[in-house]
Amino acid sequence: MGGEEAVELSRVFKALGDPVRLRLLSMIASHDGGEVCVCDLTPAFDLTQPTISHHLKQLRQAGLIGSERRGTWVYYWLLPEATDRLAALFTRPVGSADAPHVQAADATEAPA
Repeated sequence: MGGEEAVELSRVFKALGDPVRLRLLSMIASHDGGEVCVCDLTPAFDLTQPTISHHLKQLRQAGLIGSERRGTWVYYWLLPEATDRLAALFTRPVGSADAPHVQAADATEAPA
């Protein structure tokens, strides 16, 4: 991974590092119809609408969601190329299943 890509990905991870933004992204990604109005997102949080809008702006700037104003409301949708890129980053290369690794249980057990 090059330096420019690392900087770009760090912005994405920073956006995902906030619990509110992570919940917003999950809600947008799982919404029927592929898009959701901000008016449907705000009631799920004990936050003001401007605060929700700020978090949505952070997700937009990270390239995770798209948006469009329709009259009074703004609608949001997931940008699948962004999540596909993250999935590819964490996908093991073909044939790496045979590589030596430490199982999670082994890593957390106390020595005997």
